[in-house]
This record gives sequence, structure tokens and C-alpha cells, in this order.
Amino acid sequence: MSFPWAKEYTPTNPVMRFFDEKLPLPRLVYNAVGAGYPVPRNLSYFWNFGVLAGFFLVLQIVTGVVLAMHYAANAQVAFATTEHIMRDVNWGWMMRYAHANGASFFFIVVYLHIFRGFFYSSYKAPREMIWLLGVVIFLLMMATAFMGYVLPWGQMSFWGAKVITGLFGAIPLVGEPIQVWLLGGFAPDNAALNRFFSLHFLLPFVIAGVVILHIWALHIPGSSNPTGVEVKQESDTLPFHPYYTAKDGFGLGVALILYFALVFFLPNTLGHPDNYIEANPLSTPAHIVPEWYFWPFYAILRAFTVDFLFIPAKLMGVIAMFGSILIWFILPWLDKSPVRSGHYRPLFRKFFYALLVCMAVLFYCGGAPAEEPFVMLSQIATAYYFLHFLVIIPIVSQIEKPEPLPYSITEAVLGSDDKAVLGKNAKTAA
Repeated sequence: MSFPWAKEYTPTNPVMRFFDEKLPLPRLVYNAVGAGYPVPRNLSYFWNFGVLAGFFLVLQIVTGVVLAMHYAANAQVAFATTEHIMRDVNWGWMMRYAHANGASFFFIVVYLHIFRGFFYSSYKAPREMIWLLGVVIFLLMMATAFMGYVLPWGQMSFWGAKVITGLFGAIPLVGEPIQVWLLGGFAPDNAALNRFFSLHFLLPFVIAGVVILHIWALHIPGSSNPTGVEVKQESDTLPFHPYYTAKDGFGLGVALILYFALVFFLPNTLGHPDNYIEANPLSTPAHIVPEWYFWPFYAILRAFTVDFLFIPAKLMGVIAMFGSILIWFILPWLDKSPVRSGHYRPLFRKFFYALLVCMAVLFYCGGAPAEEPFVMLSQIATAYYFLHFLVIIPIVSQIEKPEPLPYSITEAVLGSDDKAVLGKNAKTAA
């Protein structure tokens, strides 16, 4: 994002000047996260989650590389090497707990980031590409997390791999060949473990590449803000450093306190106890569940229990599960309201809260047994989920009467900025 009042980077140190002339990396950093990057002055702590997501991605890559040095992707010894890391490798227990709980925190901050985007309509023009790349990142995260869950080769690892890859078998004609290709055979074994380990190691670097594109796309139109009003004047912005580096640093500190409390005192809270039992193809767990961050989509999958005409229930569940995320790709074109922020959209705001309740129900039902009343609740919540995006948002965006918007970001923050008032008066007179 370039503004006429943005500062140009001119290094004074001869060494920095040399590097900036030969390889303009100092200039790039200055313009990306320094005083040369103006951002709206009214960003709240809801805008911290992007930085937190980036931090936890780096944490996952670092801890994952260390763990990979001691792990063997072989069905005969995978469980034993996991226990070896926990018991014999210096600080191995901490690396594993940091990695496992880091994945959970990564998903927590990304879910908060996504729902902040829903409320403030961060997907609207001119930021559609930022949103689309964000959805791609989320899909890559889910694939990476699923493959990582298989690696400890416990009971939930094995049966989770069998159930999830078995979903592809529901696709007519090509489903079974795809399933065999994914597993490298007819059941999870050495071939599947090697493939999943390779992809689990590779995909985080792909995610990092897409994150760079995501940030690049963000710097073209600039950050959105709680009012949804675009930057109009210099007084609407602050330099990213030191104002938002300090704010992000505080948010990161709070997140790390919670994260390390989980790692050191409750490290297995978000995991499943059955995964501390070695994988046994002859013993099916009583209740197969994925990790908690997959629960809403697992609930949508299980909500379809009856065949419809020639379409099997399992196939409808698979289509709905993938469709529940893919629908986010068209969200910028479903919401036609000229107002972005939910603060100024009273009707939209009520339905957004209903969506939060719906997601809470899906989260709970996804981790519950596949029995009543959880199946019925999943079906109701699934129906509302798709109605919200495909029916409610398009209709609300057409019929809703938004509340008056502030003229500028400065007026929304200070309420009495001379430039903002003069600009508003001139606009009113015209």
C-alpha cells in the first residue's frame, strides 16, 4: 500500500546502504513491517491473529524439523520412535508437546482470524485475493494436520487414516483408485506412513510460501479496519512500527502465556488417550474421532444418514464436508452489501451470532458419539450453516438498512478531527 505521506527508506549507515543497493532487503522489511508501512489507526486486538498465526507456523516448522530427526516413518517402529522421542531424546518431550499443542494454537488463532474476517467482511473488494489465499492456507493446514495426526501411529492415528481416506471411496468410478493411490495399498501401512510423513514435512513450507503471497496481497490495498471505511488522509494512519509491533508483541505475550501453560501443565488435554495405544488393525476403537479442529466438518460429514434418490448418504456427506469450506471461495460475491463492518449492519450482526452458535453446536457434535441427539443436532446445524452462506447473507445484503458510517477513520476514533469534519461538510454541501 503506497500513500503520498509514507516515508521513503534512506539508510544512513554505509553498510546498510551497500546492502540496500545490491539487495534491497532492508528496504523490503522497512516497507513491509516498519515505519514505511502506514496502517489504519483504529485496529483492535482482533487484528493480532494474523501475526500470531505466522508465529505458530514458524514454531511448527522449527519443532517439526527437530522431531523429524528422531522419527522413523515405518509402521513397525513409528510408535516406538515416538515413545523414544518422549523418553530418551533430550528435551524430546517438550518438542513433541510444543509441536502437538502448537498445531492446536495455530488452528485457534486461524479460526479467530477467519471469523473476524466474517464479521468485518474482510473478503470484500478490493481484498478478495487476500481472502482467497487465506482459504487456500486453511485447506493446506487441514491436509498437513491430518497427515501429522497419522504419524504417531497410535489407535486414533491408524483408524483416523482409514476413515478419512475411506471417504474418497464414496466418489463414483474414481473413488476407490484414488483411495488406493493415497494409501499406496488397500489399508494404512508403510506406504501410507511414508507418504504422509513426506507430505507433512513438505506442506508447511508450501503454506509459508502462500503466506508470503497472502501478505503481499495485503500490502496492495492495505489492512481493513473495524469501521470498514477506507483510508482517506494521513491522520487516518499510523506507522506499523512502533505502534503495532508493540501491540502485536503484547498479544503474542498473552498467547504464549496460555500456550506454555498448556504445554507444561496440560499437554494431553487436546489429544485423545487412545493415541497412546499402538495401532492395531484388528481392534477398532469404540469411538473414532479426529483432532478437535476437524470436529465441525466431521459433524457435517456425519449429518447425512439417508440416501437421496441415487446419491448415497456417504457421498452427500463427503460433498457437504468439502463444500462447507469451498463455499468460502465465493463469499466475496455472495455478500453484496456496500458496508463492510458488522458494527454498522444490525441484521447481519444478529445472523452472525447465530452462525457462532451453529459452529459451537457443530464443534460439540463432531466430538460426540454418532448417536441421538447429536446426529439430529448436527443435521440442524449443517442446514443452518449452508443456509447462512447461500441464502441468508445474499438476502440480508440486499434488504438490510445499515447504520450511518463515520466519514473517516479519524472521525470514528477522535470524533472531532478538523480535516474529517471539513471533508464531511464539503461532501454534504456537494
